[in-house]
Amino acid sequence: MSQTPPRPPKIPESVLVVVHTPALDVLLIERADHPGFWQSVTGSKNGAGEALADTCVREVAEETGIVIGSGAVPRTALVDWGLRNVYEIYPVWRHRYAPGVTHNTEHVYGLSVPAGTPVRLNPREHLRFGWWPWREAADRCFSPSNAEAILQLPRFEAGAAS
Repeated sequence: MSQTPPRPPKIPESVLVVVHTPALDVLLIERADHPGFWQSVTGSKNGAGEALADTCVREVAEETGIVIGSGAVPRTALVDWGLRNVYEIYPVWRHRYAPGVTHNTEHVYGLSVPAGTPVRLNPREHLRFGWWPWREAADRCFSPSNAEAILQLPRFEAGAAS
Protein backbone atom coordinates (compact mmCIF):
# COMPACT_ATOMS: atom_id res chain seq x y z
CA MET A 1 0.00 0.00 0.00
CA SER A 2 1.49 3.33 -1.02
CA GLN A 3 1.43 6.26 1.32
CA THR A 4 0.81 9.83 0.31
CA PRO A 5 4.06 11.79 0.62
CA PRO A 6 4.00 14.46 3.30
CA ARG A 7 3.10 17.97 2.18
CA PRO A 8 6.00 20.36 1.84
CA PRO A 9 6.04 23.14 4.44
CA LYS A 10 3.97 26.22 3.65
CA ILE A 11 5.87 29.25 2.42
CA PRO A 12 5.59 32.09 4.98
CA GLU A 13 4.49 34.57 2.33
CA SER A 14 0.79 34.90 1.61
CA VAL A 15 -1.96 37.03 0.13
CA LEU A 16 -5.09 38.50 1.66
CA VAL A 17 -7.73 39.36 -0.94
CA VAL A 18 -10.57 41.65 0.10
CA VAL A 19 -13.34 40.65 -2.32
CA HIS A 20 -15.95 43.39 -2.56
CA THR A 21 -18.68 44.90 -4.70
CA PRO A 22 -18.68 48.47 -6.06
CA ALA A 23 -21.10 49.31 -3.19
CA LEU A 24 -18.34 48.15 -0.75
CA ASP A 25 -20.09 45.01 0.44
CA VAL A 26 -17.36 42.58 1.46
CA LEU A 27 -17.32 38.81 1.05
CA LEU A 28 -16.31 36.85 4.16
CA ILE A 29 -15.95 33.10 4.44
CA GLU A 30 -16.11 30.98 7.60
CA ARG A 31 -13.25 28.55 8.18
CA ALA A 32 -14.21 24.87 8.35
CA ASP A 33 -11.31 24.06 10.70
CA HIS A 34 -12.30 26.86 13.11
CA PRO A 35 -16.06 27.54 12.98
CA GLY A 36 -16.81 31.11 13.93
CA PHE A 37 -13.59 32.42 12.34
CA TRP A 38 -14.64 34.68 9.46
CA GLN A 39 -12.08 35.99 7.00
CA SER A 40 -11.36 37.24 3.52
CA VAL A 41 -9.68 34.98 0.98
CA THR A 42 -6.16 34.12 2.13
CA GLY A 43 -3.47 31.74 1.02
CA SER A 44 0.23 31.09 0.81
CA LYS A 45 2.37 31.01 -2.29
CA ASN A 46 2.73 27.50 -3.76
CA GLY A 47 6.38 28.06 -4.61
CA ALA A 48 9.03 30.71 -4.14
CA GLY A 49 8.72 31.72 -7.81
CA GLU A 50 4.94 32.07 -7.85
CA ALA A 51 3.90 35.69 -8.52
CA LEU A 52 1.69 37.15 -5.80
CA ALA A 53 -1.04 38.05 -8.30
CA ASP A 54 -1.05 34.42 -9.45
CA THR A 55 -1.42 33.33 -5.82
CA CYS A 56 -4.46 35.63 -5.59
CA VAL A 57 -6.01 34.21 -8.75
CA ARG A 58 -5.49 30.62 -7.54
CA GLU A 59 -6.72 31.20 -3.99
CA VAL A 60 -9.82 33.17 -5.02
CA ALA A 61 -10.78 30.40 -7.46
CA GLU A 62 -10.08 27.60 -4.94
CA GLU A 63 -11.90 29.23 -2.04
CA THR A 64 -14.82 30.96 -3.76
CA GLY A 65 -15.12 29.65 -7.32
CA ILE A 66 -14.73 33.23 -8.61
CA VAL A 67 -12.54 33.22 -11.71
CA ILE A 68 -10.30 36.27 -12.03
CA GLY A 69 -9.72 36.89 -15.72
CA SER A 70 -13.25 35.93 -16.74
CA GLY A 71 -15.63 38.28 -18.55
CA ALA A 72 -17.41 39.14 -15.29
CA VAL A 73 -14.21 39.62 -13.27
CA PRO A 74 -11.35 40.88 -15.45
CA ARG A 75 -7.76 40.61 -14.27
CA THR A 76 -7.73 44.41 -13.87
CA ALA A 77 -10.31 44.05 -11.05
CA LEU A 78 -7.48 42.66 -8.87
CA VAL A 79 -5.51 45.53 -7.34
CA ASP A 80 -2.35 45.34 -5.24
CA TRP A 81 -2.98 47.78 -2.39
CA GLY A 82 0.74 47.95 -1.59
CA LEU A 83 0.09 46.97 2.05
CA ARG A 84 2.24 44.39 3.80
CA ASN A 85 1.58 42.84 7.19
CA VAL A 86 4.20 40.85 9.02
CA TYR A 87 2.67 38.91 11.83
CA GLU A 88 3.33 36.02 14.15
CA ILE A 89 1.75 32.81 12.88
CA TYR A 90 -0.88 31.54 15.33
CA PRO A 91 0.62 28.56 17.21
CA VAL A 92 -2.30 26.35 16.10
CA TRP A 93 -1.12 26.70 12.47
CA ARG A 94 2.70 26.66 12.91
CA HIS A 95 2.93 22.92 12.22
CA ARG A 96 2.19 23.73 8.57
CA TYR A 97 5.49 25.61 8.21
CA ALA A 98 9.13 24.58 8.38
CA PRO A 99 10.54 24.21 11.90
CA GLY A 100 11.46 27.56 13.40
CA VAL A 101 9.20 29.63 11.13
CA THR A 102 7.14 31.91 13.35
CA HIS A 103 6.24 34.89 11.13
CA ASN A 104 4.43 35.39 7.83
CA THR A 105 4.42 38.29 5.36
CA GLU A 106 0.94 38.97 4.03
CA HIS A 107 0.37 41.06 0.87
CA VAL A 108 -3.02 42.79 0.66
CA TYR A 109 -5.07 42.97 -2.54
CA GLY A 110 -8.56 44.16 -3.38
CA LEU A 111 -10.86 42.47 -5.87
CA SER A 112 -13.96 44.28 -7.12
CA VAL A 113 -16.69 41.95 -8.37
CA PRO A 114 -20.21 42.70 -9.60
CA ALA A 115 -23.00 42.51 -7.01
CA GLY A 116 -24.61 39.08 -7.18
CA THR A 117 -21.39 37.31 -8.18
CA PRO A 118 -21.97 33.63 -7.37
CA VAL A 119 -19.78 32.05 -4.70
CA ARG A 120 -18.98 28.33 -4.58
CA LEU A 121 -17.12 27.29 -1.44
CA ASN A 122 -14.71 24.42 -1.06
CA PRO A 123 -16.46 22.56 1.83
CA ARG A 124 -13.14 21.18 3.12
CA GLU A 125 -11.97 24.77 3.72
CA HIS A 126 -15.07 26.86 4.43
CA LEU A 127 -18.55 26.37 5.87
CA ARG A 128 -20.48 29.49 4.91
CA PHE A 129 -20.10 32.84 3.24
CA GLY A 130 -21.79 36.20 3.50
CA TRP A 131 -21.65 39.69 2.06
CA TRP A 132 -21.62 42.53 4.58
CA PRO A 133 -21.15 46.31 4.42
CA TRP A 134 -17.43 47.00 4.89
CA ARG A 135 -17.59 48.24 8.51
CA GLU A 136 -19.67 45.24 9.60
CA ALA A 137 -17.38 42.89 7.70
CA ALA A 138 -14.35 44.34 9.50
CA ASP A 139 -16.07 43.76 12.85
CA ARG A 140 -16.71 40.09 11.99
CA CYS A 141 -13.08 39.22 11.13
CA PHE A 142 -11.10 37.22 13.67
CA SER A 143 -7.81 38.50 12.25
CA PRO A 144 -6.80 42.06 13.19
CA SER A 145 -4.82 42.49 9.94
CA ASN A 146 -7.85 41.34 7.91
CA ALA A 147 -10.13 43.78 9.76
CA GLU A 148 -7.65 46.62 9.21
CA ALA A 149 -7.41 45.82 5.48
CA ILE A 150 -11.20 45.96 5.13
CA LEU A 151 -11.25 49.32 6.93
CA GLN A 152 -8.91 50.62 4.19
CA LEU A 153 -11.35 49.64 1.42
CA PRO A 154 -13.07 53.04 0.96
CA ARG A 155 -9.69 54.77 0.60
CA PHE A 156 -8.51 52.35 -2.09
CA GLU A 157 -11.80 52.38 -3.95
CA ALA A 158 -11.87 56.19 -3.93
CA GLY A 159 -8.39 56.12 -5.49
CA ALA A 160 -9.46 53.61 -8.11
CA ALA A 161 -12.47 55.74 -9.08
CA SER A 162 -10.39 58.87 -9.67
